[in-house]
Amino acid sequence: MNKAYLSLGSNLGNKKENIENALKYLESESVHIVSVSSYYETEPVGYTDQDWFLNMAIQIETSLNPYELLLYCQEIEQKLKRKRIIRWGPRTIDIDILLYENIYMNDEKLTIPHPRMIERAFVMIPLLEINKDLMIDQKPIKDIVKNMKKEEIRKVCYE
Repeated sequence: MNKAYLSLGSNLGNKKENIENALKYLESESVHIVSVSSYYETEPVGYTDQDWFLNMAIQIETSLNPYELLLYCQEIEQKLKRKRIIRWGPRTIDIDILLYENIYMNDEKLTIPHPRMIERAFVMIPLLEINKDLMIDQKPIKDIVKNMKKEEIRKVCYE
């Protein structure tokens, strides 16, 4: 099994339910969820005229290769009625592959590590929560988070 990290986010409809449904779909014969971060509310990045997001990160083990995992995530986004109308726009669900083993790749279909992840608190803070010893581009995640500009982000506690 291969270790990977994913980011999940939603800002349309019942955000928490959208993420919970995505987690249910993700768990399968080929994907096992190992660790789940807390939920975080975050201000939108890029296209800012939209509702705040609910985000989280997860660690998975998977038998899928990176391209198969990407396709699997996109199929789940389609099941949850994601529409790609505006870049960085509102969405029912967004599932991004952040890291996959120690693989570095960059082509028209997939870039690993995720190209803008180290600039985004809504990715890095939940990721730090689930693995404080993670190395990204040979840098400790703790140092990346400590030195980054943090957009508005707050932990959400659900009962």
